[in-house]
Order: sequence, then C-alpha cells, then structure tokens
Amino acid sequence: MPSATDDVQRVFSFLRLNQREAKPRSLGVTEIRGPYYTPLGKRYLQDILETMGQYIDGLKFAGGAFVLMPKKVLRELIDLCHSHDVYVSTGGFIETVLAQGSEAVHRYLRECHDLGFNVVEVSSGFITVPPDDLVRLVDEVIKVGLKAKPEVGIQFGAGGASPVTELEAHRQRIVGLAIGQARRYFDAGAHMVMIESEGITENVREWRTDVIAEIVLGLGTERVMFEAADPDVFTSYIKDYGPEVNLFVDHSQIVQLECLRSGVWGTNDLWGRVLTYKG
Repeated sequence: MPSATDDVQRVFSFLRLNQREAKPRSLGVTEIRGPYYTPLGKRYLQDILETMGQYIDGLKFAGGAFVLMPKKVLRELIDLCHSHDVYVSTGGFIETVLAQGSEAVHRYLRECHDLGFNVVEVSSGFITVPPDDLVRLVDEVIKVGLKAKPEVGIQFGAGGASPVTELEAHRQRIVGLAIGQARRYFDAGAHMVMIESEGITENVREWRTDVIAEIVLGLGTERVMFEAADPDVFTSYIKDYGPEVNLFVDHSQIVQLECLRSGVWGTNDLWGRVLTYKG
C-alpha cells in the first residue's frame, strides 16, 4: 500500500511510523478549517501545506468567510490547495443562501464550481428544511459537477458556537433520524457525511459518546467525518476508533493530530499505543 510519505523524503526514515494511505485517501481523511477564527492568507497557508501538506486532504471554509474576500485572493487560495492535492470545501454557508431563494442557490452552486471549489457542504443546523428538500439539494450539487458533503447531527441551532444554555433550550433530535437521513444522502450520491459536533462533543456539559457509537454502528467510519476541532476530542476519537477515523480539525492542530495518527507522540493515555497493521 502506498504510504503518505512515499513521495516525500522524510528525515529519520529509519524510524517506524504507522502506515498511512497516500492521497487520495479513503481512510484517515483530515480536513482542516480555513480562515474564520483567524485570517489565513496565501503565505500562511503555503507554510502549512509545504510542511504538512501530505497529511492534509481538504480545507473547509467556515462561516462563509470566502464571500468577504477579493476573487483573486480566493482563487489563489483554492489553486494553492489544489497544487498540494487538497480539496476545498465551502463549509455550511449554503444555509444562508437557502434563505435567499432557489435562484440564489443555483447561482451560488455555479459560482462555487467556477471558482474551483470541490465540495459543497449541505447543512441545516440553524434552519428547518424538509428532508426531501435536502436530498434534492444534494442532487443539485452533484449535477453542477461538485461533490456533496451533507452535515448531520442531533442539535438544532448548531453551527455557530452557541453557548450551552442556548443549545439546551432546543430539543435534540433522535440519533436514528440523523442516521436515516445520512443513508438517504448516500443513496442520492453523497460521497461522505459530516457529523456536527455541537450537541455531541462541543458546547455540551457531557460528551454524548453514546451518539457517536450509534452513528458508527449505523454508518461505519469510512464515509463519515467527525468534527473534532479540539485536541481532547480528536484524541478521544482516535482512542476509540483508531488512527484512520476521518476528522475535521482547525488548521492550527494538524501537526498534533498527525503526531497521534502516525504514532510519533501523544497524550499519556495514548503514547506508544496508537498502531496500525497492514499485513
């Protein structure tokens, strides 16, 4: 099996690391957050990709940050990602676009394609949309020539780092409904689904590890990506489901995450215990 470092001359190559698929990976996919909490320009991104690009599979914009950028700057960021075999996702901004009507949605999808985006995340954390309509939207994304990556979760009002008290005011969805909707998305052609962290591991008083387990039992891990932009959270996912679980993290966390995946380093409870076996 090709390794993630086959095409890169790694220092200390005599030291054994966990074997990782080379890109394009189907397991152990890592998506990093782009600009939102901090700016992320071409030079900063280039530093990240030159040092850790072989371990980064995708970059996801958050909060619609790309609509604030000059077109030339956005294209440069997208092209830079592509030059390192990194796909680019819109994040869940389509929730805002949906409120402006179907024509806005169609124009949005066309412009995403023209700008070079690869993935459109279809989310509805803040809004209520009939399940059939979301499946229809997945189909429209695919017809434009983009990959659809729907987001599913159990928490209404998720997606904006809302305080615990605000989220607790909303009733959580039954996890079985989220699993069923994810299966409908797969049937419609979605290549992967994103699991929203709010209500599960983010902005909760106690983590809902029972929900994570139900999702894994119902959907497996290969076509599921978990939001885990907190070191304690992605460490827990690797501890419970191994180093090849698909994860979304902040761009500032990519080195720490890959040290865990590869078995280079870790917290006290995982140090030296993260292994793979490829026969």
